[in-house]
Amino acid sequence: MHITEILLLSVGLAADACAVSVTNGMSGGKLRGRWVLADGLCFGCMQGLMPLLGYLLGSMFYGIICAFDHFIALVMLGVIGGKMAYEAMHPDPEDVNMHLTVPVLLVQGLATSIDALAVGISFSAFSGFRILPAVLMIAAVTMLLSFAGMLIGRRFGIWFSGKAQLLGGLLLIAIGVKIFLSHTVNFG
Repeated sequence: MHITEILLLSVGLAADACAVSVTNGMSGGKLRGRWVLADGLCFGCMQGLMPLLGYLLGSMFYGIICAFDHFIALVMLGVIGGKMAYEAMHPDPEDVNMHLTVPVLLVQGLATSIDALAVGISFSAFSGFRILPAVLMIAAVTMLLSFAGMLIGRRFGIWFSGKAQLLGGLLLIAIGVKIFLSHTVNFG
């Protein structure tokens, strides 16, 4: 994978966290700056840790998944992206009426990073893949977008949250299709 693909993948993975951060900002208009920082750090760390764990798990089973890596990437990214797009078009109104606490923030961070675990597993299918730069990019992009999402939520409300999640889902689907095509279609 090229750095551009990893950057787009990072944005796609961060979209869930960004959308939740927008919601957190909307529901806690009186939140102080430390909550904005905590939100970004929590989502960034979780999104960075999960692909690393997925990569380590996938590396243990590399011999089995090597022949099917492009199918795995297509299915995993397609399902994750499809789920994100569906949730963006069918929002849960109860998500907006939530009081932000540390346990709530940790659960949100875990819930939005499960898809990153699956992406980490797909990373292990690529021979010689450098996981550390990818993990750091995913974490940094997620942290920045979550931080921005919290501020946007405080400022602009619900208008932005569904659009970010929909865009992220579509990006993940596009990357999965691109990986699949690059392994199955001879463009030369």
